[in-house]
Amino acid sequence: MKVSTEKADSQKLVLTIEMPADELAKAVTAACKQLGNRVNIPGFRKGHAPKHILVQNIGMQTILDEAFEILAPKAFDEALAQEKVEPVDRPQIEIVTLEEGKDVVFKATVTAKPEVTLGDYKGLTIEMPKAEVSDEEIDEQIKNMRGHHAKMVDAAEDAVVANDNFVTLDFLGTVDGEAFEGGEGKDYPLQIGSGHFIAGFEEQLIGSKVGEEKDVSVKFPEEYHEKSLAGKDAMFHCKIKAIKIQELPELNDEFVKSSTSYETVEDLKKNLRENMIKSAQSRAEGELRNNAMKAAADNAAVEIPDVMIDNRVNSMLNELNASLEQHGMKMEQYLQYSNTDMAKLRDSYRETAQQAVKTDLVLETIAAAEGVKVEDKEVDTEIALMAARYGSTAKEVKKIITKNGYIASLYDTIRRQKAAQFIVDNLAK
Repeated sequence: MKVSTEKADSQKLVLTIEMPADELAKAVTAACKQLGNRVNIPGFRKGHAPKHILVQNIGMQTILDEAFEILAPKAFDEALAQEKVEPVDRPQIEIVTLEEGKDVVFKATVTAKPEVTLGDYKGLTIEMPKAEVSDEEIDEQIKNMRGHHAKMVDAAEDAVVANDNFVTLDFLGTVDGEAFEGGEGKDYPLQIGSGHFIAGFEEQLIGSKVGEEKDVSVKFPEEYHEKSLAGKDAMFHCKIKAIKIQELPELNDEFVKSSTSYETVEDLKKNLRENMIKSAQSRAEGELRNNAMKAAADNAAVEIPDVMIDNRVNSMLNELNASLEQHGMKMEQYLQYSNTDMAKLRDSYRETAQQAVKTDLVLETIAAAEGVKVEDKEVDTEIALMAARYGSTAKEVKKIITKNGYIASLYDTIRRQKAAQFIVDNLAK
């Protein structure tokens, strides 16, 4: 087999592949057998019609096309290996010569993985983010904990609506004096300050009493998902039916004993601080790692093919769709609520996708430059962690990954992780 390579442009390569005529002859024989098993020819059992009969019934070109489908994939893979080309998209195939008795010649146009010119990635100066926990953050955590055990009680008889109160109200919305679909609610529960309603609505209820009726004026956002209401002024006639406040349990040793595994408020605060500091340290280390990878990527130069960015955007959208489905939402609903469409959503992801692709390419190049290796036991460890997360066994997860052809991808992921750690380990001291 002969292979020659030429550049079509800065990103695409054209591989011209030649295979000897005797290889085509073998493929024609195999093609006749495959086609003979698929077509019905009167007077012959499937798979037993000779070549000349097949030619008479389906034509030689059909046989040659089938033979090419047998030959081309293997030849293409061998050509890639020979020329050390790693494509990032499917090849565009152009047959030049496909005739009996002649060498087969075809061209495969591919987008090759781009070369990366590394900049500085060792001795980078990256400031370690602070991992601090304030007393206010501890208090907020405890307040949230108390909130889980809070009781909802009616406000005093003469109470007025205040921020954080929970109210029950009736409302009827109108635009230009006309009621609109979805603009009416009865005994609707609302926490003031939650931001669940249109901006300005909740604030205008502050100071109202139970039984009081009030008109609230708002303006729908220009980007509101319901186009007929977007940018429109609206009036909501509201009636406060009830005001409730959240009564938190008193923070004392008795509460701590009854609701946690600790004995005293002091023990609770001490353990909360320790756990929160660990979380803060973990976040700081992750931020340091991300900043180090970004710096190494920013220092490198690479021309990223559009197809790689498009593929990463597709991957991000697939992850979003899976997340939405877990929460019982469809992509169409998400687009409606976000007041966008798929084209705008894809466009909003492109910058992040481009940065992610560049970072991966840089990490792969660093791994190659530094001789980073991945041991089988490291892959087994990662599989075991995946199995634990999904409540499965390592054997089952490995079986699924192998069946779907993701083992090589897992090795690559771990190799990039190790390259990222190499950057962190070699930061300026």
